Amino acid sequence: MGIKVLQISTVCGSGSVGRIMVDIYHTLERNGDVPLIAYGRRKAPEGIRAYRFGSAPDMALHVLSTFLKGEHGFASAGQTRKLIRKIREWDPDVIHLHNIHGFILQTELLFAYLKEAGKPVVWTLHDCWAYTGHCAFYDYNNCDGWKSGCRACREYRKTYPYALFKNRTERNYIRKKAAFTGVSGLVLAVPSGWLKAEVEQSFLKEYPVKVIPNGIDREAFRPTKSRLRETLGLQGKFVILGVANVWERRKGLPYLIGLSRRLPEDCRMILIGLSGKQIRGLPGNVLGLERTSSVRELAEYYSMADVFVNATLEDNFPTTNLEALSCGTPVITFDTGGSPESLDESCGRIVQKGDAEGLLRAVLQEKEAPKSREACLKRAEQYEKYGRFQEYAELYHELAGRGE
Repeated sequence: MGIKVLQISTVCGSGSVGRIMVDIYHTLERNGDVPLIAYGRRKAPEGIRAYRFGSAPDMALHVLSTFLKGEHGFASAGQTRKLIRKIREWDPDVIHLHNIHGFILQTELLFAYLKEAGKPVVWTLHDCWAYTGHCAFYDYNNCDGWKSGCRACREYRKTYPYALFKNRTERNYIRKKAAFTGVSGLVLAVPSGWLKAEVEQSFLKEYPVKVIPNGIDREAFRPTKSRLRETLGLQGKFVILGVANVWERRKGLPYLIGLSRRLPEDCRMILIGLSGKQIRGLPGNVLGLERTSSVRELAEYYSMADVFVNATLEDNFPTTNLEALSCGTPVITFDTGGSPESLDESCGRIVQKGDAEGLLRAVLQEKEAPKSREACLKRAEQYEKYGRFQEYAELYHELAGRGE
């Protein structure tokens, strides 16, 4: 018999987490279960049973609370009560949390309800926000303050979610620890072994942690023929591709720009996901493109490129690596977080984080002795989305007490 599973996150269908939720939704449908997605902002895709509890005015107030008071995840009380009423009404067998930050929820209210309800809960950590006093990632700053209470944080203005006026990191840490611990029946899921090791040193260590790598749609991301090389005048060029949803500082844009200035004449770089301002500041041998919402177009760029370079300075388990591999394109990445975990020697090269010389050396090595595209496709097989997300379906049934 099918079970009812409610997923909760910031957005539905857009961004990597939003797409993961929809893929889990379709996996549950295929299995005969009953899924519902509750989300805070933007729109859900057509055909998805979804409930929007957030609003644009409320999000604006939450942004102000973060900027002015340094408190993220502690506003939006009215929207959170609205969500809780929906949960009581729909009465799911399992609740699956994804990103509960993102200016949408009063997390203390939500977790007070979860403790009262006693329902099985899966919480996928797509970043590190859950156990820090402020930031979603800390690798960039080599910070381990989260291990001892996030005291005297100096980066709260520079790291997401940005707090411009007040440093409440230590207080936030105390509030989050009190709220997020003590939930019976909660299981944490993480996409990488790196994040699992980090979580097990945090105040969330009381919970079991299961590694479930992200999956991708290998029907969408596959070797795709196009005329991009001809259209862009790249015939006979060695093409280096970089892709990011937002090219913020942790994504390593300065390293790619620096790399572009040292490439041989027969090399060209393409960067996707840039802002107009970033595009205007690019060197002449770099083609900059704004974000594309077309998966087909993105697959064409991955397939056309000779190598995908991920110069991320902090990351969990980037799906861009998986997308490149699934299109048959080798990957070069910094040894950052869980980014190297999707690679082996047959399909990728790993460079010490921040080593600009090593990055250039790896690109030139790939140019002279390219990795096998067949090996990339073989490696990508293990990240086929229904195989990966079936692990969630099995976990739901296990927690609901209805497993085989």
